[in-house]
Amino acid sequence: MADNLPSEFDVIVIGTGLPESIIAAACSRSGQRVLHVDSRSYYGGNWASFSFSGLLSWLKEYQENNEIVNESPMCQKQILENEEAIALSRKDKTIQHVEVLCYASQDLHEDVEEAGALQKNHASVTSANSTEAADSACLPTEDESLSTVSCELPAEQTPSSDPESALEVNDAEATGEKENYCDNKTCVPSTSEEEISENVPITEDTTDQPKKNRITYSQIIKEGRRFNIDLVSKLLYSRGLLIDLLIKSNVSRYAEFKNITRILAFREGRVEQVPCSRADVFNSKQLTMVEKRMLMKFLTFCMEFEEHPDEYKAYEEITFSEYLKTQKLTPNLQYFVLHSIAMTSETSSSTIDGLKATKNFLHCLGRYGNTPFLFPLYGQGELPQCFCRMCAVFGGIYCLRHSVQCLVVDKESRRCKAIIDQFGQRIISKHFLVEDSYFSENTCSRVQYRQISRAVLITDRSVLKTDSDQQISILTVPAEEPGTSAVRVIELCSSTMTCMKGTYLVHLTCTSTKTAREDLEPVVQKLFIPYTEMEIENEEFEKPRLLWSLYFNMRDSSDISRNCYNDLPSNVYVCSGPDCGLGNDNAVKQAETLFQQICPNEDFCPPPPNPEDIVLDGDSLQPEASESSAIPEANSETPKESANLGNPKESPE
Repeated sequence: MADNLPSEFDVIVIGTGLPESIIAAACSRSGQRVLHVDSRSYYGGNWASFSFSGLLSWLKEYQENNEIVNESPMCQKQILENEEAIALSRKDKTIQHVEVLCYASQDLHEDVEEAGALQKNHASVTSANSTEAADSACLPTEDESLSTVSCELPAEQTPSSDPESALEVNDAEATGEKENYCDNKTCVPSTSEEEISENVPITEDTTDQPKKNRITYSQIIKEGRRFNIDLVSKLLYSRGLLIDLLIKSNVSRYAEFKNITRILAFREGRVEQVPCSRADVFNSKQLTMVEKRMLMKFLTFCMEFEEHPDEYKAYEEITFSEYLKTQKLTPNLQYFVLHSIAMTSETSSSTIDGLKATKNFLHCLGRYGNTPFLFPLYGQGELPQCFCRMCAVFGGIYCLRHSVQCLVVDKESRRCKAIIDQFGQRIISKHFLVEDSYFSENTCSRVQYRQISRAVLITDRSVLKTDSDQQISILTVPAEEPGTSAVRVIELCSSTMTCMKGTYLVHLTCTSTKTAREDLEPVVQKLFIPYTEMEIENEEFEKPRLLWSLYFNMRDSSDISRNCYNDLPSNVYVCSGPDCGLGNDNAVKQAETLFQQICPNEDFCPPPPNPEDIVLDGDSLQPEASESSAIPEANSETPKESANLGNPKESPE
């Protein structure tokens, strides 16, 4: 592969997370020659999505990654007298304290494999009965190895969701999933949908009613391709920067979205639905008529609060929570506004922050549905791939599993002039974008990172049961102790193409104060009960049953000043990993800021030209097949796919 790479580019991007992918697409669109490399075997970095077995393989990669010793790079031979090297790290230290818990019955057999999966060598299977299910397969620190007690980690290549997976929203449940296994240059499609359907276990045929809903670990393994599990849990505000960018650049044609159907609140040990649109408020049975009038009056004020400074100026110095107490709102309404509409901190968010957050929430209502949020089908990991595809269409070259040993810096000018890759090839460029996790400890010695606590759960039913089992919900559980953070819960149903039918995929996220399990397990225990054989026999259970869970801490490298990194050349730019926020605005702002530094006079991700208007000069405008065959070209997409996002139905709030 290295022999075929050109020796000179305008921009080299290291890492395929969302900010890097947006910048690569913008640079390629503006005519820059872009090389986009990632040492991982999948797109997205910490923004990626995995099938179930792919996620277990990702855990195994981290176990192996911890055993890597950071040796001095072999590139010193190629460094000239007037140059010096900035070594890049071989170890990814962004994930820590990994714990896996399996509660589902583990009736595993040697022939259990993922339906439709490519042939592979299985690791030996360790079974555990349900009483031992609370034991964890744990990767607590960087120096400890992964032990498999309750869950098996099958050996398989790490897949990424197929970038071309797109479908009409209304047909989401009936459409078969597809997934590609991507190498450096080629993608091997999975077996056909018919072959997959032959291997899907049929639970409806059982005559034993209590066991009708019995979901085993082997069934999750078999149906593993139906899962698309995000490493970072986010939603898209319908009027947010990312939606605007997707529409403006026409990248929206590569993805499909579903509207979040419910905003939930957790009060007095119960989960309730929060009325947020005008129709919801007046149809709500939770609110009295007086409360409905109070809420509508306050929300109307929030939409235009900047025009009435006298109403809030006197309260600027206090928290939003205290401000709400001064308004004519009942405790019930104060709780809904603070935790489910503004979604701000009870102790640290100012009045202005809360009013802005409430206005943003209301501003996004009605663009695509009754809530402000959208979720991409097949998971958040689709979004970086969409922008990578745009980059490739305009000539960008992609290399996965391709690591960079070091950056080459000119001693005199203090500018970076080249990289040296794993094969020892020197590749020259004018600009270099590097994702934070690739920098060595020497470069990051002064950086103070925050951490994000994450949990991923597979459950057997929704936290709030309704007539429809296809609800997509967001719930905020307030912090109980001072110094801790509220926990954001996003529950996804099978029509989002992120889990198998009969299950829900639940993501929990908060700012870390301890390990992820210590931060999040109290909330998990409030909302769910462990799945046991005894509960299967008892039909009268109130909470959803927990089948499987994963806890981990992820580095939050957002909002770190460039000056914190040691001796970075002026033409090396740092891209951060995911932040703890619900939306993606931080990634888009970062991408646009860095792009303007590289291409100060260029438009940021303008729409592609109409294919009918393009006059080809030979094949020079087309990317070479070998360079971008892993990412299909734009003209293979149907225009219908972007209609839902590009032409929203505006509806009154």
